Amino acid sequence: MRKILISIFIFVAFTLTAQVRLDKPEMYIGANFGVTESMTMFNPAVSQGFLKGYNGGIVFRYIAEKGVGMQAELNFSQRGWAESTGLYTRQLNYIELPFLTHIYMGNKNRFFINLGPKISLLISDKAIVNQIPSTALVQEETKAIQNPFDYGLCGGIGVLFNIKGSIFQLDTRVYYGLSDVFANSKADYFSNSNNFNLSVNLAYLLKVK
Repeated sequence: MRKILISIFIFVAFTLTAQVRLDKPEMYIGANFGVTESMTMFNPAVSQGFLKGYNGGIVFRYIAEKGVGMQAELNFSQRGWAESTGLYTRQLNYIELPFLTHIYMGNKNRFFINLGPKISLLISDKAIVNQIPSTALVQEETKAIQNPFDYGLCGGIGVLFNIKGSIFQLDTRVYYGLSDVFANSKADYFSNSNNFNLSVNLAYLLKVK
């Protein structure tokens, strides 16, 4: 999975050759809100399903060349995992900063692709469901989060509609963490414990330039 994502990002970087500069650069600022479905990719594996959560924040987009621009965000994001037994669910709350290449087609209404890295900082976590006796708790249920800093790759597709000067967009994304929430040395139980999540977001943007 990591190799596939990295290959996609390298391919996009090399295929974004010189673009036609716009006479007037476009600048947007706005807000987004959405729902997330998250898992933590454990090795050894932990049987789990997706955990539903929410994310939202502010969006800044700058476009100086036709067809491509950049986008930065500051978001709050809920991640974590829900074990298949239904007896244990843990929510991880992050502040995140995506730095995205914004590739689009169209003028007034647009189809777009966003690709880029994302860094995150854990601000809190809690077991929102814990019906397991303390004597039966296992590794992922007893450990404190050991790596609050997270980084990875995200990408997604979306559509933007300009309705009488009001700009709305809907997009979906996938994120794959390249770091681990728990320590992963040879002496540790988990060799991998990286974040994975999907999100669907609705945004409202204002064109300021």
